Amino acid sequence: MKIIQKYRSEWKYCEAEPELVYLKERLASILPYDSNADENGKYEINTLYFDDYKDTCAKLNVSGEGKRFKYRIRYYGKNSGQLWLEKKEKINSYCHKRKCVLLLEEYYLIMEGRAMDVFWGTEERLLKEFCIDIVTKRFLPRVIINYEREAFVETITNIRITLDYNISASDEIERFLTGDYRKIPVLEKKKHVLEVKFDDILPAYIKTVLHGNILMQSSFSKYYLGRIAIQEKKKYNKTI
Repeated sequence: MKIIQKYRSEWKYCEAEPELVYLKERLASILPYDSNADENGKYEINTLYFDDYKDTCAKLNVSGEGKRFKYRIRYYGKNSGQLWLEKKEKINSYCHKRKCVLLLEEYYLIMEGRAMDVFWGTEERLLKEFCIDIVTKRFLPRVIINYEREAFVETITNIRITLDYNISASDEIERFLTGDYRKIPVLEKKKHVLEVKFDDILPAYIKTVLHGNILMQSSFSKYYLGRIAIQEKKKYNKTI
């Protein structure tokens, strides 16, 4: 039986901190915080992105158009013992995400180049797909992206609005689980990212809040900009 994938709208904005602080205050008056947040309404996200030997995922992000996807392994806060494998697929500004639990032993096997051992030992369809792409398309870990997230949710209509602060990148892949990797800023100081995700229609009362600020929608990829930040850092180090 063919599985029909439902794609969600995903609007992205890269804004200065004062505008986002003002917008956050307005959102907090109409929407609850994500239940996973701490007492300050935030939580940390650590993500390890993969790409093939041609860097296809990074190159497709340059235009921000067409159909593309990314594999990533993620954990929240300091809880690196709870890993998630995700595959995010996009068609222009629409996205679809699948995810499954990734066991620590499966993570270590993948990082040791033993993806087929994981393939034969799991029933998770997504994990099997990932292992096949590792072997046939030579997917490898490329960059760690770290940031602090503040999220507002509307559960009935499945709306999620996130503010991502202090986005950084690291190529110290071996330190992913320990979290003590060197962090290189991805954006200029005091610049952060707003994302709005919804299924079909964004209610007028939320649109009013968002459009109260002058926001410029953009095609923004944390993964792609993280790769660029790492490359620029390496170029700089060679010149000193």
